[in-house]
Amino acid sequence: MAKNNKWTIALAFTAIYIVWGSTYLGILFGLRGFPPFMLATFRFIVAGIGLTIWRLSKGEVKPDWQSIQRNSVTGTLLLVGGVVSVTWAEQYLASSVAAIIVSALPFWFVVLDKSQWSYYFSNKSILAGLIVGFMGVIVLVSEGHIATSSAGDSIQKTLSPFIILIGGVAWASGSLFSRYKPTKNSTIMNAGIQFLIAGTITLIISLASGEWNGFHFAQVSTEAWVALAYLIVMGSLVTYLAYLWLLKVRPPAQVSTYVYVNPVVALFLGIVMARESISWMQTLALAIILCGVLMVNLPKYKKTQAAL
Repeated sequence: MAKNNKWTIALAFTAIYIVWGSTYLGILFGLRGFPPFMLATFRFIVAGIGLTIWRLSKGEVKPDWQSIQRNSVTGTLLLVGGVVSVTWAEQYLASSVAAIIVSALPFWFVVLDKSQWSYYFSNKSILAGLIVGFMGVIVLVSEGHIATSSAGDSIQKTLSPFIILIGGVAWASGSLFSRYKPTKNSTIMNAGIQFLIAGTITLIISLASGEWNGFHFAQVSTEAWVALAYLIVMGSLVTYLAYLWLLKVRPPAQVSTYVYVNPVVALFLGIVMARESISWMQTLALAIILCGVLMVNLPKYKKTQAAL
């Protein structure tokens, strides 16, 4: 069992390292056929229905009201706040640039995890890492040509990086809430509820924003349909479940190491498959942010290894 658990952990980390890095490109291709909130709606609703029906068919007890409430908070923060912010911003940003901005995520865990403040803010390496990392974020968002898409006006292009940063705060908040406010249901059932709640919210936003006006499924390209299917299966079912499960069985410091790999994968795929380009300033910003992330995570990782 221990051996099998090690393999499961390794596969879960592979999913959030590699597959999650590829979803930035998947979103980019999906947006070529679907508006952002509609894309998120299909992605979440289909995954939520599939997971919920599966668990109920296996005899799992229906979630109680407390479980629904907590999963509603988690799903709204993680999926609507975190995932949809990236989806919306990729209308105006290169997928690789979006991934670079998301790489600042571990800093929000440090800032928001109040129960660990006494440890975080007494450690010089973590404090230095926060400063270095935020310097990298400033370098990135201050670059004049960060928006690489011709779509949108100047305000939307300017707001895009900050929308992703706000989404990162929401993602970290949802992750911490999920960890400190667990429910009685299985990880799969929890994810199903979260997807359904998030899909309902994005559907309302999509309808209210007029995305369905004049939209025709027949006009959606095969490329966009394939991207949507990939986001549902690999981006939502596989990697999201892996992430929620890893938060339960491994320390958050180890789980958050996926941010080292995701931007590299997104950068490589963006250049090769979408012919995106990245400036030397953006590359420098990525290097600075990742150095900061390393400085933040190193003490926690050493502490975890010493305890094993």
